[in-house]
Amino acid sequence: MSFPILLGAEWKKLRRSKIVLILWAAALILWIPSILNAHLNFGMEAEGISPEHNFLIQGFMGMAWFMFPASMVVCTTLIAQTERSGRGILRMLALPVGAGKLCLAKYIVLLILAAVQLALMTGMYYVSASVASQTQGYDFLLPPLFVLGQAGAIFISAVPMTAFFWMLSVCIHTPLFSVGIGLASIVPSVLMINTKIWFVYPMDYPFYVITAKYGELAANLTERNMDLVPWIPIAAGFTGICLAAAVICFGRRERK
Repeated sequence: MSFPILLGAEWKKLRRSKIVLILWAAALILWIPSILNAHLNFGMEAEGISPEHNFLIQGFMGMAWFMFPASMVVCTTLIAQTERSGRGILRMLALPVGAGKLCLAKYIVLLILAAVQLALMTGMYYVSASVASQTQGYDFLLPPLFVLGQAGAIFISAVPMTAFFWMLSVCIHTPLFSVGIGLASIVPSVLMINTKIWFVYPMDYPFYVITAKYGELAANLTERNMDLVPWIPIAAGFTGICLAAAVICFGRRERK
C-alpha cells in the first residue's frame, strides 16, 4: 500500500469522529472575545502598535498559547483512540504495511488537522475583523499575505510540539493521562518564553513566534531574539526523538 493511499484511508476514518466539529468550535470561541472587546485596541498608544495589528496579534496569541495546542492534544487522542476503541489496530497491523509507516501516516494526518485548524482560525479572523470594523467604524482588516504569514509561522513552529503530543498518545494508552500530560505541558509556555533558554521547550514555540511578531510591530516594546541557532537544531532533534519513540511504541502492546 502506497503512502498516499494510506493517508487517504486514515483521513476517511476521521469522518466518524467529531474532530472537525471540535476545530470549528475552537475557532469560533477564540474570536468572540475579540469582537466584544474590539474597542480596547484603540488604547495601545503606550505599546506603539496600530489597532488592526493589535486585533490580529492578540487573537493569534490566545490561539498560539492555549487554544491551538489544546486542540492538537484532543486531536492526537481521538486519532489514537479511533483504532483502539474497536481493536481496529489489530486489523491494521495485520495489513502488509509496516507499523512505522502507519504511525507516520497518522502523524501526517495530525499535521493536516493542524493546518485545517489554522485555516479555520484565519477565516474566523476575517469574519470577526469585518464585524469589528462595522461596530467600531474602523478598518481592522489586514492584507491576506500578512495574516497567512503569521498563521504559517505558527504552523511550522508547532511541528515539534505536535510530534510530542503524538508520542504521548501512542506511548500512553490511557487517554486521561495522555490528555492530562499534554494540557499540563502547555501551561509553562508563558514562563518559558520569557527566559533565555526558550528554545529548549518546544511547546512554547508557537507562542514565542507570535509574541516576537508583537514585539516587532509594537514600536515601544523590546523585540524578542529569534536566532535560528540553536533553535532549529534543537527543534529538529526533538521532533526526531519524539517520532522515533512513537514509531517504536506504535502497536507494540497489541502485538504482544
